[in-house]
Amino acid sequence: MGCNEIAPYIALQTSGGSTLARMKATKIVATLGPASDTVDIIAAMIEAGADVFRLNFSHGTPEDHAGRAQRVREAAARCGREVGIMGDLQGPKIRVGKFEQGRAHLETGAEFILDAALDNKAPLSNAERASLDYKELPRDVKPGDVLLLADGLIQLNVVRVVGEQVHTTVVHGGELSNNKGINKLGGGLTAPALTAKDLVDIKTAVDIAVDYLAVSFPKNAADMQTARTVLAASGGKARLIAKIERAEAIVPETLDQIIDVSDGIMVARGDLAVEVGNAAVPALQKRMITRAREKNKLVITATQMMESMITAPVPTRAEVSDVANAVLDGTDAVMLSAESAAGKYPVETVKAMAAVALAAERSQVYELDRDFINQQFVRVDQAIAMAALFTAFHLNAKAIAALSQSGSTALWMSRHDSGVPIYALTPEVGAARRAALYRGVRPVLLPFEADRDRALQGAEDALKARGAVADGDLVVLSCGEPMGKSGGTNALKVVKVGEHR
Repeated sequence: MGCNEIAPYIALQTSGGSTLARMKATKIVATLGPASDTVDIIAAMIEAGADVFRLNFSHGTPEDHAGRAQRVREAAARCGREVGIMGDLQGPKIRVGKFEQGRAHLETGAEFILDAALDNKAPLSNAERASLDYKELPRDVKPGDVLLLADGLIQLNVVRVVGEQVHTTVVHGGELSNNKGINKLGGGLTAPALTAKDLVDIKTAVDIAVDYLAVSFPKNAADMQTARTVLAASGGKARLIAKIERAEAIVPETLDQIIDVSDGIMVARGDLAVEVGNAAVPALQKRMITRAREKNKLVITATQMMESMITAPVPTRAEVSDVANAVLDGTDAVMLSAESAAGKYPVETVKAMAAVALAAERSQVYELDRDFINQQFVRVDQAIAMAALFTAFHLNAKAIAALSQSGSTALWMSRHDSGVPIYALTPEVGAARRAALYRGVRPVLLPFEADRDRALQGAEDALKARGAVADGDLVVLSCGEPMGKSGGTNALKVVKVGEHR
C-alpha cells in the first residue's frame, strides 16, 4: 500500500468519532456490561459509531437490564440519535458444573467422566469427573462421538455411556474451569432453543421494549416460530434475530427456512466454529450473509471481531481484516461482545471498528444495475423502493429519503449497495430504532404532515437541518398516499433542494 493509499486510512483512524458515525454505512452492535454501564460512556460510544446496544441475558438480573435500557435511551436522547436495543437470550446451558477448586487440569490421554447424576450446583467436579448443567447429554451421545469443551480448546472422545455417566478419553487436555460450554462436533444435541429462563427473559425484554430479540441455538424454523409465538403472547413487538450457531442450522434448506421465519440472523461464529470447525466458518459466513440479503432480511456478524482490544488500545491487523471482510461481504452490522462489555477500551474499540468499516466501504465499487437483472416485484411499495435506488444511483443524488410508517421501504433499499445514503423518515419511534440496524440507513424521527407536498417539504428541511443535503443537491423521495398508511408507499419524486422555496 503506497503513501497516497494509506493516507485516507490514517485520517480515518484519527478523525472524530461522531464524523465516522455519520459517514459509515455498516452498523455496530455493542454489548453493554461493567465497562460500559454509565450514560456518559454509552453516549461516547454512540458518538464513536455504536448504533445498537446488546443486553446479554446470560448475565445480570431483570433490574440490571431495565437500568441499562434506560441509560441507553437517555444517552441516545443526549446525542440526538435513534439507536436500537437488542436483547440476547441465553438459550440452553450445555455446560459443565462447578469444580472443587474452581478449575482442574485435564491431562491428555487421561480418562474423564461427564456425570449427569452429580449435583451441578455443588462444587463437586475435579480432574476425574465433572457435573453437568445439561442432564440429557448421556442420551445425546454414543461411543465415537467427539465433545469439545471450553470453546474447543479441550477435546474428549466418547468411549462408552453407562447410565448417567459419559466416559471419555482426553484427546487434547488443558485447564477446565466452572461452567465452561460443551459442544458436540457435527451437532446433534437435542436441547430446546428456549429454556425456562428464556421464557422469563422474554417477559423482561417485552417490559423494557427491546427492538430486537436474539434467539440462541435454534435448530430449525420451528424453534424460531415458537419464540415468535411466546413473544407475541407476552405482548412483544420486537424483531427476531436467529443466532446461527448449531451445525444443524447451516444445512442449506434448514438455513433458508430459518431465515424465512426470522427478521434477521446472526453469524454467531463462536459456538458454530466449535461444532463445524474453524476452517468452515469463513465460507459459511459469506453464504449466510448472501442468503439473508437475498431474502430481504438483516444479518449481524459476531464473535471475537476485535478481541485483542479487551486489553489493548488498538486492534491487530488480522482483526482489521476480519471486520473489513465482513463489511465487504455485505453484513448489516458487526458486533462487539466482551470488547465493549468488559474491556478496557469500549469507546476506542467502537471508534476503531467504525474506521475499519468506513475504509472498507470506500474501497467498494458499486454495480447496482446487476442487482435488478431478471427481478420481478409483486408489491408496489417494493417496486418503488427499487426504483428510488436505481434513480438515485444514476442521477448521482445526494440522498434518498424514504418516508415510511414501518421502515420497510428503507429496509428493502438497504439490501442493495448503491453508495447513496438512505434516510428512513418515520413518525414511529419503534420503526426509527429498528432502522438503526439497517445497513446504509440513517433513521430520522419525523412527524408526517397529512398533505403530501408539505410532508415532502418537511423531509427536505429535516435533511438540510442535519447537514445531509444543501441547496442545489438532488434528493430522491419515496412516500405513500394517503400519508400515514403503513405499507402504502406508492410514489416517487426527484427534487432539487431549495428549488421550490
